[in-house]
Amino acid sequence: MKTNNIDVQEADNNKKDGEKTSVKQEVFQWVQSLVVSVVIVALIITFVGRVMDVKGESMLPTFHDGDRVITTNLYKDLKRGDVVVIKRKGDTPLIKRVIAVENEKIDINFKTGEVSVNGVILKEDYINEVTHSDLGTQLPATVPKGHVFVMGDNRNHSLDSRDPSVGMVDERNVFGKVIFRIYPFNKMGKVK
Repeated sequence: MKTNNIDVQEADNNKKDGEKTSVKQEVFQWVQSLVVSVVIVALIITFVGRVMDVKGESMLPTFHDGDRVITTNLYKDLKRGDVVVIKRKGDTPLIKRVIAVENEKIDINFKTGEVSVNGVILKEDYINEVTHSDLGTQLPATVPKGHVFVMGDNRNHSLDSRDPSVGMVDERNVFGKVIFRIYPFNKMGKVK
């Protein structure tokens, strides 16, 4: 009988050790999953995309104050019509539309509000109103290599490349290209 008691005690001890090991393994697996998740999110934010809030009304009617968008820095080249977020030293990032890219000649007729690139008037069905504010810009001008000329869709209420404090934007200061709107939900979708 003593043998059976020893076997029962050993079995109980083994069961308790197994439970302790099982709990430790489960906690370890949870911690491991959490660490892997944090690393994946950090990599996505750094290399793939980031959620940003639209501030102000310079991009009306395309974006409204408070809209939320996803930006990516995984793009080959910027092209005319792309919506981008620009980093500004010590200031709030700006969301704007690329109007001209490197080596293109930009001009704006501030009387008629027409914007032309390389002598061709742009068809801009995305703007809120035509451009009448020059903001101190010197046009016509050719966009330097590695730069873009940007403007807000709400042209007369936008701080953009027409203002010398922004000017031609170095592509290294483009934080990301806007690819998707996630809020408001009724306007969720790919950005055009």
